[in-house]
Amino acid sequence: MALHDRTRLGVLLIQLGTPDAPTGEALRPYLKQFLGDPRVIENPPWFWPLLFRYILWKRPAQSAAKYARIWNPVTGSPLLHWTKRQTELLQAKFGNVPVRFGMQVGNPPVAHAVDELIRAGVERLIVLPMYPQYSATTCASATDVLFKCLLDQRRVPALRIVPPYFEHPAYLDAMTQVIKDELAKLAWQPDHFVVSFHGIPKSYAKAGDPYATHVIRTTRELIRRLGWPRVSWTQSFQSVFGRQVWLKPYTDDVLQKLARQGKRKVFVALPGFTVDCLETLDEIGNESREIYQHAGGELLHVCPCLNDHPAWIEAMRVLIQEEGRGWL
Repeated sequence: MALHDRTRLGVLLIQLGTPDAPTGEALRPYLKQFLGDPRVIENPPWFWPLLFRYILWKRPAQSAAKYARIWNPVTGSPLLHWTKRQTELLQAKFGNVPVRFGMQVGNPPVAHAVDELIRAGVERLIVLPMYPQYSATTCASATDVLFKCLLDQRRVPALRIVPPYFEHPAYLDAMTQVIKDELAKLAWQPDHFVVSFHGIPKSYAKAGDPYATHVIRTTRELIRRLGWPRVSWTQSFQSVFGRQVWLKPYTDDVLQKLARQGKRKVFVALPGFTVDCLETLDEIGNESREIYQHAGGELLHVCPCLNDHPAWIEAMRVLIQEEGRGWL
């Protein structure tokens, strides 16, 4: 493709988002936007009074304390830091094709990235949602945000959206390499492996959300690559919110059970997250570790997410290149 044609092509990464600061003031608008998304919480009539009368008054301070534990004094939000890093490294691979990122919730918003790309003359846009396994709560929410911001644009670019890559060889190979690299650093051998994914309410899956199936298929392919015996690993779900029944088994329940069975050293992998964030660094790295150790466990090691691992940056390039056939 000629150089002048390539300059009309752009790449957009869509990530969930992060508050601007680890404070109650910053968390309140962030949580309002996040929990107010009907894709995230399929709101029954009773939820809105609960959100405004209780959650947005009680939860911001609680969440802020958790964010404060993982907030880096130099780079700030880990999710934002790693997303910036991924974008920079991808930009180096794509040369004059602009690569940008936007957040579904918080800043910088998807709308700003899209507006910047269109103003730069982009007429063909390849979009990569940063979620390997499809769920309406993530992937559909990402495209909702994208399409909504395009309503305000007079000139809408042609779009190609990278489909879920839960069993794409490039993603699986990158995830496998991250796990192997981390295991090689350990001075001890795990007694058990836990493969933890973010959960969704069970009712969403019953209504047709394919997320649970995608998780199973990702886990199956990862285990095959890693060669772990069936007795050595357990796949689980974390980040339960509210009173509904979510996909099981719950990660914390699994860790408690393992500790009580005498599994003193556990390694936790997190294939559903493409960057480290609150759910990986604090929920598993702090809260779940405390639960595990309180139940009798000793060492719990949390594997880093894909972040800026070279194998993942190359995998992202492959995913975008494949979707951009005829454009790139």
